[in-house]
Amino acid sequence: MRAGDPFEIQVYDGTANPAGVPGIELHVNDWATGQRDATAPEAPLHGQLHFTLEPSLGVAPYWELGAYLQMAVRTDAGVADWAGAKLRSKFVTPPDWDPHWRLGLNLELSYLPETYDRSRWGSEVRPIVAWHNDQWLFVINPIMGQSLSTPGASDGPSLEPAAKLARALGPVALGLEYYGTIGPIAAPLPLRDQEHYIFEVVDFLRIEAFELNLGVGEGLTPASAGIVVKAIVGYEFETATTRPRAPQARMP
Repeated sequence: MRAGDPFEIQVYDGTANPAGVPGIELHVNDWATGQRDATAPEAPLHGQLHFTLEPSLGVAPYWELGAYLQMAVRTDAGVADWAGAKLRSKFVTPPDWDPHWRLGLNLELSYLPETYDRSRWGSEVRPIVAWHNDQWLFVINPIMGQSLSTPGASDGPSLEPAAKLARALGPVALGLEYYGTIGPIAAPLPLRDQEHYIFEVVDFLRIEAFELNLGVGEGLTPASAGIVVKAIVGYEFETATTRPRAPQARMP
């Protein structure tokens, strides 16, 4: 069982690049502990270091396209692997829709080698609900993932919820992020076999068009992977934008 999406530990906050504006993000996730066992041909998650490059482009004020190019460094085998690719299409409410609420939907198609996902082909539907003011941000992503090939396709969609609460304090925002893997919606896993993580995170706010999110996460169940360290570095290639900013500026 994989830990939700171990390459993209991110809560979507309902923002998108302005039309015609490209962006780039680098995700780095270190799975230093936990999950030493895996069902072949998947590799154990223990000791994997993940790098994901995410280019994106705003198509319209409400529509953004993106891709993920993934690589993993595995300490068990001493190798650096290509770890698959994903395409996404994100739709959000326009910036002037409401001063506090943002809604959205992210659709994703993925292909991963068997080493990282036995089913190889997969999809994701990620609803986005966000509320913010000058100090606070609250976001929930009730993610549904679906394998598109065997052996996982017959299990039906799985529930992988994510959420974020953040408070702006001067040049940074401090917050908590939650990520869970509940299992198939039709037959949820027993609690001890589910994965639940809490991340303490900091977001840097003051550099226009620049994003930096750092976090340390702890697994809360026996099936979770212990301590996880993550970082997201991003840049939007246009500093002048009409999009209203959340209190944490351009958070993931």
